[in-house]
Amino acid sequence: MDNLTAVIPVRAGSQRVKNKNFKPFANSNLLEIKINQIKKLPVGRIIINTNSTEAIKIAKKHNVEFFERDPYYASSDCSNSEYHEYLAKVTETENLLIAQVTSPLIKTQSYLNAIQKFFESDSDSVMSVQKFQNFLFKNGNPVNYDLDNMPNSQDLEPYQIPTFGIVICKREKMLEYKNYICGKCSFLELSDMESLDIDTPLDFKFAEFLYKERHNNA
Repeated sequence: MDNLTAVIPVRAGSQRVKNKNFKPFANSNLLEIKINQIKKLPVGRIIINTNSTEAIKIAKKHNVEFFERDPYYASSDCSNSEYHEYLAKVTETENLLIAQVTSPLIKTQSYLNAIQKFFESDSDSVMSVQKFQNFLFKNGNPVNYDLDNMPNSQDLEPYQIPTFGIVICKREKMLEYKNYICGKCSFLELSDMESLDIDTPLDFKFAEFLYKERHNNA
C-alpha cells in the first residue's frame, strides 16, 4: 500500500534498560526483530526515525529508510504532543503505521488486523489496547466498585489501556490533534502477552523468555 508508511521510532539510550533496542534479544535485537516483522506487512515504505547511529547502521543493513531525528525531539524536554506533531511533519505520507520496537510479542496477524480495521472503517486512527478488569483505588477509596457490595472481578466494568504497540493514523489528523490518538479512534484489543511493553530489566527478560518459547514451539 503506497498510502501507508511504517515508522519505527528508535531513541538512542534508555533510562531504565541500557541500550535495550540493540542489546542481544533472542539471537537478534529488538530493532532487527521489528524491521523483519514490518517487512511482512503491506506497507509502501519503512522508515526508522532515530537519533541513534547504531539504528542507522541497522537500517542500512536491512535496506530500509531512516530519518535522523532532531536531538530535541529525542530529549526528555520534548512533550508527547510536540513529538507526535514532529513525527507527522517529517513523514511524507497519507497514513502512518507506528510500530514500537519495545513490543516484540505483537503477532504479525495483529498488525494485519489493525490495517484491515483502519482501511475498512471510517476511523481516523486505530490503536492497540489491553483489557483491564480489576479493582481500582484512588486516595484510599474504590474507584470502580462499592465497598459495601464488592462484586467478583469478572463482573466489573472492563476498561481499555492504550499500549501504543500498534498505532495507525491519518497524517493530516495527527498534525491537527498533535497526537497518535486522533479524530475518530478505533481500538484493537490485544492479549496480555502481546501487550507487554519493555520498560524495565524484568520486562526485557520476561519478554525474551516468552518470545523464545513462542518461536521454539512454532
